[in-house]
Amino acid sequence: MAKYSPLIHVSPETMSGVPVFSGTRVPIQTLFDYLKAGESIDDFLEGFPTVTRERVISLLEEFEKELIELIDRVA
Repeated sequence: MAKYSPLIHVSPETMSGVPVFSGTRVPIQTLFDYLKAGESIDDFLEGFPTVTRERVISLLEEFEKELIELIDRVA
């Protein structure tokens, strides 16, 4: 995401600067690793209870919006 998102936190003091869900130490990449492996959002949430379903859905919606805007700019 090019612009600021309250869903994502990046700081050298938190997980060495890896983007995480705000207020947690759960890397955003971990969600995508779960999904790529065929796991469900519920599986992810079970493993990382500090992340809420609402945050996951909001993050995916933001990425979807960004992707559509990128495609529209390129097309």
